Amino acid sequence: MCGSAAWARRKCLLPPPPASGNATAQPRVGTSMTTNAPGPEVLRYTAFSSDPDGGNPAGVILDATALEDSDMLAIAADLGYSESAFLTAPPESLGGQEGRAYSIRYFSPKAEVPFCGHATVATAVALAERMGPGELVFATRAGTVPVEVAEEGGTLRATLTSVEPHIEEIADADLTEALAALDWPAADLDPAFLPHIAFAGARHLVLAAATRARLADLAYDFARLEALMHRLDLTTIQLVWRESATVFHVRDPFPVGGVVEDPATGAAAAAFGAYARELGLIPEGAVLTLHQGEDLGRPGELTVTLHAGDPRVRVSGTGTRIC
Repeated sequence: MCGSAAWARRKCLLPPPPASGNATAQPRVGTSMTTNAPGPEVLRYTAFSSDPDGGNPAGVILDATALEDSDMLAIAADLGYSESAFLTAPPESLGGQEGRAYSIRYFSPKAEVPFCGHATVATAVALAERMGPGELVFATRAGTVPVEVAEEGGTLRATLTSVEPHIEEIADADLTEALAALDWPAADLDPAFLPHIAFAGARHLVLAAATRARLADLAYDFARLEALMHRLDLTTIQLVWRESATVFHVRDPFPVGGVVEDPATGAAAAAFGAYARELGLIPEGAVLTLHQGEDLGRPGELTVTLHAGDPRVRVSGTGTRIC
């Protein structure tokens, strides 16, 4: 892994950009791994940090046309990141977005997931480095996700707009099991933040710690929590601690993906924004700052923006190439 962003810029040379004026053109078509032929180029980016040693790493495959599902899973498992993103040509429903629309799939080391925020940000930054900043559109299993990439002081920043979110209550027995798997006493929860399952492309259980120390002390029963999450169709557990009215610290156990903890979780950030708005825990039209990864030594920052009159949630952050 690169030790600094400057080192990454010197050593991580970019491949040629895709051909312009062709909605299905992609960089470097690979061939299926199942034929023992050379595979596609696998890029590595981190999202929600401009430092290669921060944020959440993701594999980015800009042309997965020739890959089978088993190939994508194998690449994701080999990388070992919480998720990797795989691009192919867009569906006909995204016509009119010439050269900047794609189908995208996300694989953890153990399974495909319907939506991944950090891999979306990483992919958008990778494309913007080749095609320039601007609007992108991704067709995901969860729905259509627009992304806007802008350059700010020489750094690329991507903002994704979630699918329409919703929240639901969690059964008492399921909450009890989640707390037992985490080894969190119920008394350590913040009573102002009632546990709920929130969705903004993927399902996450939101639990709020009463103290920063409680959030920092995370040593859970991997198999027990994984079993509960599979039963409830959860992607992560979104653990949060409120520092101020609009600043939160978060952590995301991810055993169903084969990863103990996700360093920066865009999908969960979007779900949390919807949860906090629905329960009236934040001001209307608020902009939230989520700090994640500090307890893993990979600090990242996610910005969650809620627009009055629009149920969707915007999640933004920087990204950079790593080696």
